[in-house]
Amino acid sequence: MRKHGGIIIALTVLLLWAGSISLLMRFDFTFANPLVYVFALIQMHLYTGLFITAHDAMHGTVAPHHPKLNNFIGGVCTFFYALFPFQKLNKAHHQHHRFVHTQQDPDYYEGSFLTWYFHFIKRYLSWWQVILMAIIYNVLKIYIPEKNLLLFWVLPSLLSTLQLFYFGTYLPHKGEHQNIHQSTTQSKNHMWAFLSCYFFGYHYEHHEHPGMPWWQLWQTKELKKNNG
Repeated sequence: MRKHGGIIIALTVLLLWAGSISLLMRFDFTFANPLVYVFALIQMHLYTGLFITAHDAMHGTVAPHHPKLNNFIGGVCTFFYALFPFQKLNKAHHQHHRFVHTQQDPDYYEGSFLTWYFHFIKRYLSWWQVILMAIIYNVLKIYIPEKNLLLFWVLPSLLSTLQLFYFGTYLPHKGEHQNIHQSTTQSKNHMWAFLSCYFFGYHYEHHEHPGMPWWQLWQTKELKKNNG
């Protein structure tokens, strides 16, 4: 598991996302069924898992000994997430780590939650992605009920951007911080840390240990406790 753990975890997330969305596209439901909204939230969390897996690939932790495979898996995840080009995101993310909380940080913006969020989306989402996704949507609705597409494809992916932004960028980096990583961290609660954003609420720890994959990031709290 240690040698190929990153690959196993990445493929697990990919397969769970693919299996879930395939089943949900064929799910005959009514909006009165409360389970429908639970499934939508689960799909949102799996979408976030795609991006977090791609993020791990940006740090080379999916397949540390196989860079081409590492980047390929990262590219697959960003493609299925929202047709994002992996190399563009990779470059921007390392710029974020290098220039965190400065004008050269592509993820940082001095503004309210909403203005920062829209700046964040504008920074990474291009018009060609929007056009291609619109084309894909209109092709898919020929074969898939539109309510399924809206509730289990469109809505979860949009909510996922809010989840990633709020827990992985806005909360950790808003305001001023008296530490080298210009980041805060959430209180130790591994269950909530996983459910909220795959442990990325432990954000100071991520900047301190960028080579630690998401599924081991919780251990940083134990390291800090033992070293403190």
